[in-house]
Amino acid sequence: MTNAPSYADAYGDWMRDPAAYWAEEAAGITWTKPWEKIFDPSMGAFGQWFPGGELNTCYNCLDRHVEAGRGEQAALIYDSPMAGTVRTFSYAEMLDRTARLAGALAALGVTKGDRVIIYMPMVPEAAIAMLATARLGAVHSVVFGGFAAAELSTRIADAKPKVIVSASCGLEPGRVVRYKPLLDAAIAMSPHQPDACLILQRPQALADLQPGRDYDFDTAVAEAVPHGCVPVLATDPLYVLYTSGTTGKPKGVVRDNGGHAVVLWNSMKMIYGLKAGDVWWTASDVGWVVGHSYIVYAPLMKGCTSVMYEGKPVGTPDAGAFWRVIAQHKVKILFTAPTAMRAIKQQDPEGALTHGYDLSSLEALYLAGERCDPPTGVWAFELLGKPVVDHWWQTETGWPITAGFLQFGLFPFKPGSGGRPCPGYDLHVLDDEGNVLPSGSTGNLCLRLPLPPGCGPTLWQDDENYRRSYLSDFPGWYRTGDAGMVDTDGDVWVMGRTDDIINVAGHRLSTGSMEEVLASHKDVAECAVIGAKDELKGQTPMGFVVLKAGVSRPEADIARELVALVRERIGPVAAFKDARVVARLPKTRSGKILRASIRKIADGENAPVPPTIEDPTALDELRTLFGG
Repeated sequence: MTNAPSYADAYGDWMRDPAAYWAEEAAGITWTKPWEKIFDPSMGAFGQWFPGGELNTCYNCLDRHVEAGRGEQAALIYDSPMAGTVRTFSYAEMLDRTARLAGALAALGVTKGDRVIIYMPMVPEAAIAMLATARLGAVHSVVFGGFAAAELSTRIADAKPKVIVSASCGLEPGRVVRYKPLLDAAIAMSPHQPDACLILQRPQALADLQPGRDYDFDTAVAEAVPHGCVPVLATDPLYVLYTSGTTGKPKGVVRDNGGHAVVLWNSMKMIYGLKAGDVWWTASDVGWVVGHSYIVYAPLMKGCTSVMYEGKPVGTPDAGAFWRVIAQHKVKILFTAPTAMRAIKQQDPEGALTHGYDLSSLEALYLAGERCDPPTGVWAFELLGKPVVDHWWQTETGWPITAGFLQFGLFPFKPGSGGRPCPGYDLHVLDDEGNVLPSGSTGNLCLRLPLPPGCGPTLWQDDENYRRSYLSDFPGWYRTGDAGMVDTDGDVWVMGRTDDIINVAGHRLSTGSMEEVLASHKDVAECAVIGAKDELKGQTPMGFVVLKAGVSRPEADIARELVALVRERIGPVAAFKDARVVARLPKTRSGKILRASIRKIADGENAPVPPTIEDPTALDELRTLFGG
């Protein structure tokens, strides 16, 4: 009997011979032409993977599974409590719909290398549009559905799409968000005009179509001739995904076809322990990188069944929504954000709503998007009785930097840790001068170049900004922008963005450490700590907490307890004296707390409403708190 591979073996294999390691992993992907070399360091900003190779990403997601006789297997389960709909799409049905939409896009003039912007809610047609664009060898850019017109306009101006695929509306609890007026306004603002728009008409709110530019999505697909797969170079772009830039101009992170396919296919087994036919649910949105990688591409490359959920963790209809989806669809792995678990924990702290649902199919809960505070991780672990794995990555990397690995057997549970580096990432902690720090030291989390396959090789038509943003601070390294440390076991602790390391009277302190302490209080559902300006000390920490449902104790008593707790756990050096109870924290639609906005308001600065914010009134409440 052969011993199961270990993490140390896999990581060691990669370190000893990266080219051989990635060549072996690339064998899991179907190529129309083999690569000429594994990695060429002379290409692009820091090098590119599998140059000379050709493939088609859509073929690897759909066609090859149908050709292998698995066309009747479920590929996508669309579960929408918002629309009151559950529908399953087989691989054969997904292939037919994708090929027809590719034909419709081709009829509108889309060819290899053209851009297609996708501005849609969480509906199957969004995933199909991504795959159809890839089928043509074109480049998609998904913009989060409901983004403000000005933000959408900047992305239209930068990507210059030939076609925009959108929908008449999106659905939020208690309201319908009409997309078409936002799209029309964005196009009117943009110096670039698309040739055509395909509009999916949803019955909750129909849209007016502009003759000569707008076409009905369903009609166009029904009338289209199915289109085959167009091979592209491994180094050709698959998509551009925009993130907010510090200059006001969004940064378009480029994802290539070859490296992306290899690492996502490999990650489904290595990190998540999945095989073809397993049911996998990523509770995110296709507008974010998590949705790109782990709602659409990775599970379909692996031949899994991917759940696509149009709903919320609470309120659709209650805090038992996630447990219902797991039980109904026999989900093996759930991947979501810590904020979703905190929302459930706040509404149902005892986990009573799990009762009545059969969760036996669930083997592990994976969390990402922001660091999971230890109390939430422990709560989920005790409630579910299943491994809880926090793992860390970024839009720029496209797949996890650190993780726990079901293929190798999980590491001991360390609440607050993001796991260990995935094979491919040489991660170290650097000081501000670029020196490698020893275990246990907090500093800049950096990755030695070259980055592994799947990471963004550049920014869209902006190599120089890529170098300046990520490669120039520490030559030979990629700067993640996150702060943290690596312990003696090799586990990585991500404490937050480097600007979340505050300087209090010369002491560098992690706001993440203070958040851990606040979150451990029995009455706290979620929290954020920022560094506010202080004339004497430079910065002083300020905490904001949301209380669990049903807590009725005086807020002043709770605030005093929180200050005492930080003093006890971290010490007087933290200078933590200000804890404030708020009704809610401002967050992005993906659940990240807008700490920078909170900090600006606390400092009396202008804090514009970010386009990604979930509810702008949360910022208004903070302004009122500070007399703004």
